[in-house]
Amino acid sequence: MAKKFLLSALAILALAVASVRAGEIVYLTPSLDVPFWRYLLKGIESEAQKAGYTVVAYDSTNDAARQLSNAQDAISRKVDGILISPTDSSTAPRILRMAEQAGIPVVIADIGTDSGNYVSFIISDNFEGAQQVGMEAVRLFREKGMKTPEVGQVSLSLARANGQKRAGGWRKAMEEIGAKEVDLKQMQLYTAEETFKYVQDMLTANPDIKALFVHADSPSVGAVRAIQTSRMGSRVMLFGFDGMPEFIEYLRDGKLLAVGMQQPYLMGVESGKTMIQHLKGETVAKEIMVPIILVSKANLDEVLPTITLTVFGGEL
Repeated sequence: MAKKFLLSALAILALAVASVRAGEIVYLTPSLDVPFWRYLLKGIESEAQKAGYTVVAYDSTNDAARQLSNAQDAISRKVDGILISPTDSSTAPRILRMAEQAGIPVVIADIGTDSGNYVSFIISDNFEGAQQVGMEAVRLFREKGMKTPEVGQVSLSLARANGQKRAGGWRKAMEEIGAKEVDLKQMQLYTAEETFKYVQDMLTANPDIKALFVHADSPSVGAVRAIQTSRMGSRVMLFGFDGMPEFIEYLRDGKLLAVGMQQPYLMGVESGKTMIQHLKGETVAKEIMVPIILVSKANLDEVLPTITLTVFGGEL
């Protein structure tokens, strides 16, 4: 009798474990040190939890090899679905192939892939968003009477599709005034400290530079520090992309002139919702575009209620 009871208990436990596993979605993120990815994760969790799924986040620490290892681990555990923000677009196809062979659906949340099969791609128009930021810079150049100004960029890795588009959108805007790009440095660590050094070097090498475009949130904080430390705040205009709470103060006091803010929380909501719909057997869009909001001192108060949730995940 005791043996039968033990077997029954083990069977119940096995069923419980299976049911928990069946309700699990994995998010492969480049780095949870970056606010953007944390806000995107919060959006995914909000939708998954409504449907009774748990979300496990794997931090890749901006390392493609680690993201591959994380994907292999998730696939071996036979999770229900994988959401991925690739460390770069060139390494994503291998992960997509592995997931396809295992029969695990994948939704891509930002950055993109060079190739491969996936359920849906949740993205913002990075080219247009960066072009909008650049056109605000052009407006200010003209307002100040500047012609053919020197400019620079601190970009995402140009191995990432979104990095290519941000660089291209900014350059397209710069053509409007004949601006000369005198320097570009690609991020590797995506930290404020890395960009602080990049901007210091750029300002030293190019003392006539008039504007900088930084492609990401935390790195923009490093750029602000570098410009202020060099005492060039009145001569160098800074433009950014994405958002973090510090940007509110920076925009108000002119340390940042304009920012193209993706809406990571909203992107996470769309990513989670799309995965859940797919798992339920519903038809989903192959690509979902989430708008980018151009934020400057002029419209900050107007858009603040919206971006508090959709950009900052309610953390403001």
